[in-house]
Amino acid sequence: MFITVHLDGKNRILCMDIVSIGSLNQSIVNPREVFKTACLSSAAAILCIHNHPTGDPTPSSEDIAITRRLKEAGDILSIKVLDHIIIGDGEYLSFVERCLL
Repeated sequence: MFITVHLDGKNRILCMDIVSIGSLNQSIVNPREVFKTACLSSAAAILCIHNHPTGDPTPSSEDIAITRRLKEAGDILSIKVLDHIIIGDGEYLSFVERCLL
């Protein structure tokens, strides 16, 4: 699953949105779908969260690429992408903590 958490100007949660439910090893994420509901909720920022069914939260090259595209789209829309978090089995990876965002 790929989920976004919409935040207001003080980083308080406005809502959560399930953007995509993927298959065994892939989830299709389109910036248009990510920001459609963020615009409707008047979000100032979003957090992106998705899981890796393998349990290993190491980001794939596709994860890194879509995160860059989401950040660029958010910059254009004035909706900041605060972090992208990948959930694994009992562990997680934060793009901000790893200096990937």
